[in-house]
Amino acid sequence: MSKAPGASPVRRIAHLFTKTSLSSTTKSTIRAATATSTKPSSKSEKRARNRQNLVERFKKNCDSDKFRNDCKNEYYNTVRRLANMKRFSLIDDILQHQKKYQEISQEHFVIRLMLYYSYAGMSGHSKKLFDEMPELKCERTVMSFNALLSAYIHSKKFDEVDKLFKELPRKIGIEPNLVSYNTVIKAHCEMKSFASALSMVDEMEKKGIEPDVITFNTLLDGLYRNGKIADAEEIWGLMEKKNVVPNGRSYNSKMRGLVYENKISKGVELLEEMRSKGFEPEIHSYNALIKGYCNDGNLEQVKKWYGELKNNGLSPNRVTYYRLIYFLCTKDEVEMAAELCKEVIDRWGRAGASLLQRNIIDELVKDSRIEEAVQLVELGKLKFHYNLKCPRSE
Repeated sequence: MSKAPGASPVRRIAHLFTKTSLSSTTKSTIRAATATSTKPSSKSEKRARNRQNLVERFKKNCDSDKFRNDCKNEYYNTVRRLANMKRFSLIDDILQHQKKYQEISQEHFVIRLMLYYSYAGMSGHSKKLFDEMPELKCERTVMSFNALLSAYIHSKKFDEVDKLFKELPRKIGIEPNLVSYNTVIKAHCEMKSFASALSMVDEMEKKGIEPDVITFNTLLDGLYRNGKIADAEEIWGLMEKKNVVPNGRSYNSKMRGLVYENKISKGVELLEEMRSKGFEPEIHSYNALIKGYCNDGNLEQVKKWYGELKNNGLSPNRVTYYRLIYFLCTKDEVEMAAELCKEVIDRWGRAGASLLQRNIIDELVKDSRIEEAVQLVELGKLKFHYNLKCPRSE
């Protein structure tokens, strides 16, 4: 990879990322160092045309029954792209367009639209659609009610979940079920209102609804993530009392709790306990241990557990790669980091490039580790500058 004699590290990294979308912080760093001129008006016009073409193509595809019913990923991806561009009016446009089709009187179809809104953070639109269901000759049941609660969870408006749960069932004649209660418990845990979450368990039991493993896993996850280790251990006792058998997710939550307390050796013991009880550790189990050893700065153990992960036939996920690559950079293990970068690009293409770009490179530049960022790109031969247009940062 050639570079101009005497070019500064920032100028070189700017060249490498000419056709990508870095974070605003990294953009500012590069812009200040390179003073590159642009033509915002022409670019803006081109982007506007591309957005409009995207919307028109999507609407045309929706005229196909097969597309409407079988191409759920296309719906999701289009909403996500428009949300990344912050074009929320266009999202409303394509989802309002769905009302012209016969499926709008089917609850499962309306539920999908409500959730698409929520993926863009537009839970208010989800609620509006829920309210319109009678006009659309679509029956509202506890399923669409639960979807509405989930929409507010996705939009991170957790306080609204409890409010809707208290007000809507009585108003529209719907009886909450186990899924309803589990969703509200999730909202309380996200707000760190653990006393309220536990009170919901008491309330559901009074209604004759028995908590399940999802109920308790939600509580375990919230408590362990917030360092409430003693309270989480009491949940294990409650599960045993109610004959609810823990699953792999239960153990993974405990693993994260042990790492939180820096009891990594106890985490290793828990891994063996999982195996003895018939639960084969999964990617999240290994990610927790790798995180612990990264926090501890233990390169040898990080490499060991990454090797164990691969030897057990598991595929690293985005969390694994992000944590490993950045940690390896801090330990000057740039060659291995570059190899992992290439794996990310091979597996996820543009999405993988965006992950590395937004996270690893941004973090290195933010920490003024410009030379390492440049070296990582050059050694990994991450060809961001070859016809690779990554999606905008969320």
